[in-house]
Amino acid sequence: MTKLSVNINKFATLRNSRGGDNPNVLKAAADAEKFGADGVTVHPRPDERHIRYDDTRAIRKIITTEFNIEGNPTEQKFIDLVLETKPHQVTLVPDALGQLTSDHGWNTIEHKDYLINIIGVFKKAGIRVSIFVDPVIEMVEGAASTGTDRIELYTEGYAKLFAEGKAAEAVAPYVSAATKAKELGIGINAGHDLDLTNLKYLKQHIPYLDEVSIGHALVCDAIYLGYENTVQMYKRELI
Repeated sequence: MTKLSVNINKFATLRNSRGGDNPNVLKAAADAEKFGADGVTVHPRPDERHIRYDDTRAIRKIITTEFNIEGNPTEQKFIDLVLETKPHQVTLVPDALGQLTSDHGWNTIEHKDYLINIIGVFKKAGIRVSIFVDPVIEMVEGAASTGTDRIELYTEGYAKLFAEGKAAEAVAPYVSAATKAKELGIGINAGHDLDLTNLKYLKQHIPYLDEVSIGHALVCDAIYLGYENTVQMYKRELI
């Protein structure tokens, strides 16, 4: 079964735009689980423009299912946060400082030694590690040599081509990358720009997906469709 992890960053973005504590991100995390999500994802960035480091600590204390923290491990502050809170999974993303959103995966060949070292730090602490990877066979093969438990396929390219009506072309490199990962014994996650229009097609073509992490589209849908209903709708796309 493919698990749904709800990324609650956008709730924090809305809160921070006005100040105060509305919407409350702890409630957003707890409700995601209450409404049927299999986990909660946060991506604290160094400028804390949405999820804050203290939010992450507070959410960790109330999570009853899986907790996934995303971020760039080049920041010592991020490494310390992960080791302190010990989430079920840490997803390593090669974001630049101030980057609006994640837009590429790791070059697992060029950064192999670095990834081996940092992945070892987290795995020694008993934390499952996933790394952001583009749907390129060589990058998947490189990921296998780093010791990571999983890869997260960066799906913006899939979403863009799918929206242009090129579904078969869109999914093809992801199927190839996922098949290679499966052959190499690596778990497979996916995320970025997945929504109610394209999620089922991806799942149908990669039935052994372990997890999808969805935030922006899910929160936008929740405005119109209701949070509980939206979580359930996304869950049904993964059946």
